[in-house]
Amino acid sequence: MPKAKSLYFCSECGFETAKWAGRCPSCGAWNTITEAPVKAREAVSRAKGHTALTDAEHPTPLPDVIREDFPRTSIGIGELDRVLGGGMVAGSVILIGGDPGIGKSTLLLQAAEKLAEQGSKVLYVSGEESLRQVALRASRLQAKSPRLLLYAQTQLEAILEEIERTAPDTVIMDSIQTVSSQEVDATAGSVSAVRDAAAAFVRVAKTLGCSVFLVGHVTKAGNLAGPRILEHMVDTVLYFEGEEYQSYRVLHSAKNRFGPTHEVGLFEMTEDGMREVTNPSEMFLSEREREAPGSVVAASMEGSRAVLVELQSLVCRSVFGMPRRQASGLDYNRLTLLLAVLERRAGIKFFDQDVYLNVAGGLRVSEPAVDLAAAVAAASARRGRVLPRGTAVFGEVSLTGEIRPVRFAQARVTEAARAGFTHVILPKRNLKGLKAPKGMELHGVGTVAEALIFLSDPPEGAYEEE
Repeated sequence: MPKAKSLYFCSECGFETAKWAGRCPSCGAWNTITEAPVKAREAVSRAKGHTALTDAEHPTPLPDVIREDFPRTSIGIGELDRVLGGGMVAGSVILIGGDPGIGKSTLLLQAAEKLAEQGSKVLYVSGEESLRQVALRASRLQAKSPRLLLYAQTQLEAILEEIERTAPDTVIMDSIQTVSSQEVDATAGSVSAVRDAAAAFVRVAKTLGCSVFLVGHVTKAGNLAGPRILEHMVDTVLYFEGEEYQSYRVLHSAKNRFGPTHEVGLFEMTEDGMREVTNPSEMFLSEREREAPGSVVAASMEGSRAVLVELQSLVCRSVFGMPRRQASGLDYNRLTLLLAVLERRAGIKFFDQDVYLNVAGGLRVSEPAVDLAAAVAAASARRGRVLPRGTAVFGEVSLTGEIRPVRFAQARVTEAARAGFTHVILPKRNLKGLKAPKGMELHGVGTVAEALIFLSDPPEGAYEEE
């Protein structure tokens, strides 16, 4: 009898190794390496008759392959459709992850109801809650379509049989970590169980042409739990994020074979479920009552749309030998770089000051175009001066103190004008070909020192009361 083979996997990141280790060589987590048996067996989906992703038994010449566009189905939730690239593609597998209680099940149940209202048959498989619990959530969301089928099951074979029997257009599996198979000698949530279950759902989606949503748990580091290969197997990977004490949620794509990966969807968690935020600038600036030292509005790009966000900075004398720098919503290393540029190129001293920077609303911005706004916010807090009323800022700051041009300048200026801003400080080289909206003044700057002039010498009439 052949000896059974085993491999060892990290339960945090999915790293695979031939021997056990106390610490994962990939992610550095301790006591996360677990053993998983490897057997020469047929896959569960192959036992069900799903053996290939296409009907062709042999390789096909490229010119003979039927070329057609991927038809998309609008879910009916605009922000979700935006992140998916315009809608859901038939036969695609979408993995969505997020912290517990962030609203993954709520969003997918709302999506299931929208699809069912359009005439699609949706099978919602719950592996964590009973039918009564799902029904209570559906009642709160006012979901009552008869084409929305609920099924509480964790056995993979039973789920596959039900998919074949009902032939749904969309399948929602909540969650993939709860599924186990009778033919896999592994508990639910283990590396082997998650990998084989995901492979079965992928084959079902490709052979039957139904779209599949998989809900995944996340680790303490915010990554999807289970083997890393799980993200490679699916077509789309979405992350649902939000601050613990904020009602706003951000949905972004980390991988999308049928669309862009830079789009972002914004939602607000309410008693009636997830509400789309169609005007994110208004949302992020709704609690900004007046100009204050350290407060600067940045024109950022989230996907294909411009969003105005407030950057808040606080600078105070350090009581320790090493001053503290802390950034929330912005890269810490970027903050330290900008402070060095301000000290060297603009003469503003921070060597004995603690500097704190926060992006209001819980949004995380990473594009270089917010550099200038972050630098002006820190300088404003250090000097105790404010920007002119109704001023927005954007631009990339180089190590030489130069303000470099950025993309989508017209979209940023237009969004600022729509939100009622009358002044925009931007890179000088972005002024070429830029059309200023009616009633707006554009101030091009070439260096960070030029931008800081507006803290002490604002445009005429900028401080007049409205």
